[in-house]
Amino acid sequence: MTGHRLLGLAYLAPYILGLMLFTMIPFGVSFYLSFTDYNLMSSPRWAGLQNYIDLFTNDRTFRRSLSVTLLYVFITVPLKLAFALFVAQILSYKMKGINLFRTAFYVPSILGGSIAIAVLWRYLFSQEGLVNMGIALIGLEPVNWFGDPTNALITITLLRCWQFGSAMVIFLAALQSIDKSLYEAAAIDGANRVHSFVFITLPLITPVIFFNLIMQMVQAFQEFNGPYIITQGGPLKSTYLLPLYIYDEAFKKFNMGYASAIAWVLFLIIMALTIVAFWSSKKWVYYAGDKRN
Repeated sequence: MTGHRLLGLAYLAPYILGLMLFTMIPFGVSFYLSFTDYNLMSSPRWAGLQNYIDLFTNDRTFRRSLSVTLLYVFITVPLKLAFALFVAQILSYKMKGINLFRTAFYVPSILGGSIAIAVLWRYLFSQEGLVNMGIALIGLEPVNWFGDPTNALITITLLRCWQFGSAMVIFLAALQSIDKSLYEAAAIDGANRVHSFVFITLPLITPVIFFNLIMQMVQAFQEFNGPYIITQGGPLKSTYLLPLYIYDEAFKKFNMGYASAIAWVLFLIIMALTIVAFWSSKKWVYYAGDKRN
């Protein structure tokens, strides 16, 4: 038994070592740096809570960036989940060539986070891009996607929603695991497709909805490539998400202590919303064998 345990630890060692070196140690160092004045050129100087005090009392850019980030998350996450579930519901039906369609819908989630796709997205929504060309074909005026704060936020929101493939695959697996006899019994009782979806499908996949909600929320809070490549946080900081602010403070202004404080505030916000989600899940997430009405 001891030999098997040692063998198991040997297999786990690369992961544990990587977790310690690239996650836990930087995690602890950033926490320490958030209480210091550190510009990368000299030794960290202890500053106590000054970074956090400045964030919440003197930093208008932080408040603006925080409000934009929250708006971005609360728009993109529901839209992405709704669209992913809609497509998964369609792809759950058995038809000829369905596997090809499933692969095609999953591809954007693989490519969407790349720099190349962000650059392509910027050209699609440029003044003479493909989107404005399509708008002109139907007789409408071209839209200044990057010059208007609302339109600029829409462009990066659409990019995020376009990457629905990973959530769609998880929803598809959940839909295919539902016992078909439940739908047959509902049809005998006179239920139509809408009734079956609302009263059978949705309750049975609430654990998967909850999982996707948490994962997509965490990923949305960490979004960087799209806003940075497409809009650079503009115009008027309308797409200036917190990850962009952290990057600018850390690697442009070399204010590593202040950037660490912003990162920790972002972490606490994600943790708080995750706790709220877990607390609320008791009221709407139903697992197999759950005896609640």
